[in-house]
Amino acid sequence: MTMLWHLARRDLAQSWRSAGLWLPVAFLLLVASLYPFAVGPDAALLARTGGGMLWIAALLASLLPVDRLVAPDRDSGVLDQIALRGIGEEMLLIARLAAHWIGFGPPLMIATLPAAALLKLDGATILRLEIGLAIGTPALAALGLLVATLTAGLRSSGALAGLLALPLAVPLLIFGAGTLGDGSGAALKFLGAASLMLVAITPFAGGAAIRAGRE
Repeated sequence: MTMLWHLARRDLAQSWRSAGLWLPVAFLLLVASLYPFAVGPDAALLARTGGGMLWIAALLASLLPVDRLVAPDRDSGVLDQIALRGIGEEMLLIARLAAHWIGFGPPLMIATLPAAALLKLDGATILRLEIGLAIGTPALAALGLLVATLTAGLRSSGALAGLLALPLAVPLLIFGAGTLGDGSGAALKFLGAASLMLVAITPFAGGAAIRAGRE
């Protein structure tokens, strides 16, 4: 656990230095600010479509730091040095996933509050949106990290990561947006199941991808 804490703290500090923590937040707020100009000032229309739009913005914001999650450490040999110290790739990715979510999930959820005000969302919708993001952002972070391991070392990895991640994120988007109008809670349960599956798979699949790229 001590090693996981040190690795996660290192990754989080690197995100702070590279301004990676604020890019998703700035992106979400910018999209929320521009959306009313695109669809008009109709408050009813904004309230009806704003929640789904914020889910799309959160998904796209999660892709912004993808090219910095794995590739820089791979190119500089940091991953090899960590492996030589006997730290498995799975443990490294667990720590990196935790750091990535801490730097991405909670700030995005906080930024959703002023964004929701710009889009005229009511209190009940905002509450469902925040609960959905609390469950869904770990999956978005895991998906971004998994795609980063698969595309590390490739040219134009950022664009390729987006092409890979967007189709895989469709279930998260469907269930996440579905929680906004689902009174039964079924969409929330499906979102939780998808999030758990992605978080559980990412360290093992990503570790295998890093080892395959090293050979």
